[in-house]
Amino acid sequence: MNTKKKKFGRRSIALFWLAIVAIVIAALIYLEQIAVLYVLATLSLVVLLLIVGFADLEKVGADGDGFSRDLS
Repeated sequence: MNTKKKKFGRRSIALFWLAIVAIVIAALIYLEQIAVLYVLATLSLVVLLLIVGFADLEKVGADGDGFSRDLS
């Protein structure tokens, strides 16, 4: 039996990254590095659009992949 325990769950890791991003953004605002914030925002938006653009959405369906919910 595989009885390995994970140290951190997905939610904990997501909250950790959220805290790091918030600290970096707050530091850049405090140091008045607005130009750097513009560049980071633009790059992150491009990365998000590339992820969505290359996502294989044809395989996501109501056949039980775990991505669809029955809302009835």
